[in-house]
Amino acid sequence: MHLYRFFDLLSTIPSASSELPSGQPPFCGRILDERHLIRMVLAISTLVTLLAGTALAWISSLPDIRSLDDYRPLVATMILDRFNRPIDAIAKEFRIIVPYSSLPPLLPGAFVAAEDSSFWKHDGLDLWSIVRAAFNNIRAGRRSQGGSTITQQVTRALLLSPEKSYLRKLAEAMLAFRLERMLSKEEILAIYLNEIYLGEGAYGVEAAARTYFDKKASQLTLGEIAILAGLPQSPSNYSPLKQPEAARTRQRYVLNRMAEEGLITDDAARAAYEEGLPLASHWRKATNGYFTLYIRQQLLTVHQEADLYKKGLSVATTVDARLQEEAARAVQAGVAGIAGRHPGEPTPQGALVALDSGSGRIQAMIGGVDFTENQFNRAVQANRQPGSAFKPLLYAAALEQGISPDAVFQDAPIVLYSGAGKPWQPHNFKQEYRGPITLTEALVHSSNVIAVRLMQQVGPQEVITIARKMGISAPLDADLSLALGASPVSLLELTAAYAAIANQGEYHAPVGITRIGDRRGGFTPWPQSAGKRALTPATAAWLQAAMAQVVRRGTGKNAAGVVGASGKTGTTDNQLDAWFVGSAQDLTTGVWFGHDRDRPLGAGETGGQAAAPVWKQFMLQATN
Repeated sequence: MHLYRFFDLLSTIPSASSELPSGQPPFCGRILDERHLIRMVLAISTLVTLLAGTALAWISSLPDIRSLDDYRPLVATMILDRFNRPIDAIAKEFRIIVPYSSLPPLLPGAFVAAEDSSFWKHDGLDLWSIVRAAFNNIRAGRRSQGGSTITQQVTRALLLSPEKSYLRKLAEAMLAFRLERMLSKEEILAIYLNEIYLGEGAYGVEAAARTYFDKKASQLTLGEIAILAGLPQSPSNYSPLKQPEAARTRQRYVLNRMAEEGLITDDAARAAYEEGLPLASHWRKATNGYFTLYIRQQLLTVHQEADLYKKGLSVATTVDARLQEEAARAVQAGVAGIAGRHPGEPTPQGALVALDSGSGRIQAMIGGVDFTENQFNRAVQANRQPGSAFKPLLYAAALEQGISPDAVFQDAPIVLYSGAGKPWQPHNFKQEYRGPITLTEALVHSSNVIAVRLMQQVGPQEVITIARKMGISAPLDADLSLALGASPVSLLELTAAYAAIANQGEYHAPVGITRIGDRRGGFTPWPQSAGKRALTPATAAWLQAAMAQVVRRGTGKNAAGVVGASGKTGTTDNQLDAWFVGSAQDLTTGVWFGHDRDRPLGAGETGGQAAAPVWKQFMLQATN
């Protein structure tokens, strides 16, 4: 029976003062009263049944956690470097689950002292705290305090929507009471310490410890523990990164509460406060973000996206954290150098990729100046004209076709005509020509006209075939302009092609993952790149020797000083792009600078001027 029918029935019941219809005997009124009474009782019984059923259905619809095993929150996929050190994470909620037993004893105590001092005594609700908070809120004229216990905060975070209503408050109280009977106090606190949001994208104490202090929760000092325990009330207002003074005030409050509760001495509280704020540098996210984005795309080739946020994976990668930092510093120094030489102009972007020449494993990948500002990965996603940095692939095709490296070509102006009779006159940098020279000299001095003559002899299609063997998958135009690097390629692919040259002609596709671990401790190996013959060893050896001369006395002289260095510069028309790609010892590295939108870097910003010094800076650190 619907409620409106119930009230209709009530309206038909006469009041005690109602008169009987004229002509009816008194007993007829009594019969009518009895009928109305029966109908009223039936209506009330139906209403009670309806309300009870609704209440039971509402209670049964509330979410439930009956054991710690039912706690399955979103967790991060951890990204590890080649030495299994964490460098970044993939997460919707950056959370790393840690057992209660692994936490330092003072950490749970600090949160209890700051958030719910009666936690170990109450049954889920602290009525005195609720009354006190209500009184203070009324006096302040706004909601300035909360009276929720830790158990209520757990139910709110895990089981309820964020809406604010009396019904939700009632549900929160009922669930807190239920949770206290299902789980031990330690289990409730374990969920709380893993679930609570602590600012800067960090959920739980383990993620927060790594975010703010770059260490595990088990390694936190008392002062650091107090900082974290002060965050739940307002992570943004007490953020040690953004509000250091407020964070220090809140830290002092937590330390005082811990002393009042007898968890620490006054002297210990004072000493912890005097530690200051030893915060971690946020350099790591800016450094590793581009590589993490690349790894994420690789993972999605074999995993569902939901797996990255639920399975607690750990991804062992090939990258070296130290080299990542050196690469980031080198790129930023290069960008600063270009900006300094052209004041008032927009700041350019840069990218660097370093590969192990013998395996294709990515040792470093920087896709831009700062990942936190712009997530476009220029090392992988950007195809840019490589200019003369493409020429070693042309020379490789020539040698593979049997052209002698001692062959002499005329380094002199040339005019070519298209099918429509339109002239094209490629020219050398600064219009410098050397007359008859060998292929070695042509490569050392990056002769454009000899590159075009060589392309005429070899044929664009043969060059494209060699480029494909060396890992270039980008579209390549089958015309003579290919000799001058007019077809855009990615920095990662071109660097891998150079790695094949350094590896005696054997190509390995770039790879960034070695294995994937799960939360149970098992792991799955990631397929590694199998070597494929791209060039004969003789061709590769000649190219390496010729590019060593490029560094010693050619366009790459600004890269000289690295033991065993060889490489090639690349500069596009109007200095839109500046490249240097080369190898030394077992490492092949590519560097690129340019603007995201076609805009000149500035007069004189060639590959030799802008990119080669950055390559040298990085390689000196990487090979020592």
